[in-house]
Amino acid sequence: MSDTDAGPDANAASDGGGGWFEALPSDAADGNDIETESDDDATAAAAARIRDGTAPAPDDWPARAVESGFVDDADEYYDRLKAATTRATRDAVRERERADDAQLIHAVRAMDDCERVANELAERAVEWGGSLFDEVDPGIEGAREIAAREPESEVERRAISLAERAVELDGERAALAETIGRIAPAVAPNLTEMAESELAARLIALAGGLDPLAKKPSGTVQVLGAEDALFAHLSGRAPSPKHGIIYTHEFVRGTRPEDRGSAARALAGKLTLAARADHYAGERRERLHADLRERMATIRARADDGGTSDGADDEATTDGGTDDE
Repeated sequence: MSDTDAGPDANAASDGGGGWFEALPSDAADGNDIETESDDDATAAAAARIRDGTAPAPDDWPARAVESGFVDDADEYYDRLKAATTRATRDAVRERERADDAQLIHAVRAMDDCERVANELAERAVEWGGSLFDEVDPGIEGAREIAAREPESEVERRAISLAERAVELDGERAALAETIGRIAPAVAPNLTEMAESELAARLIALAGGLDPLAKKPSGTVQVLGAEDALFAHLSGRAPSPKHGIIYTHEFVRGTRPEDRGSAARALAGKLTLAARADHYAGERRERLHADLRERMATIRARADDGGTSDGADDEATTDGGTDDE
């Protein structure tokens, strides 16, 4: 597709009236290596106009750039356009990676990595320590016991050092959990209040960000984290999963098995609305939390009254469909 046919945003000016190159110096966004601070500033200015500008209609931008004296010919125009668009893309990626929800995703993934590696090292340290010392407890606690010992040989020193690394990683996992607990309420206050910090962070991580999570239907949110089971169901090898990571929420885990599907649907519907409120409105919605508590009270009351099971309640439960609208 030529520049003439490109949509208005591809070659836009921030004033909405002309090409991205208008009002820029003729040396801005050149295709050569950036050697000076002024060259870098010029490229950044051109990138900003390309990224944020608009134009009323497509135009023959290369010809206009030549007419304005910005470039000598079309080839030079495309060289400078490439430099500016590359910078605009790089800036957009950098901005996205530095966003608060992206940092929350990094934190929860780092926490999981620390936990996994700490457990693996602890298992190895306990197995090794068990051959050197008295009986040792399993897991991280066993590694702590070994790490507290004084070595009497080179082999013991290495086993104890390994146990210390496991304990340190477990401590880093705990520190990351505390960080998530501080960051999550600022990133997604409604979602965090409804799901608590760790589950909110995991939902955001599984979705790839708060924006993608806010755009997902509640049925998808309900099974986030259960992708393997869902694919097995779609291929006819397993029943449909009732829930994914939201099983860890007390409203699902603490509900009798017959009603967990209804509980998961109700929770997923409200979590979806909470994510949308956080992303689009950025304000607390008390009614969301009250509605969820009322719905869960209704579902759990069935157990006390000997009411219908989850399967019999499918048609009556409307949280998922209603919340997706």
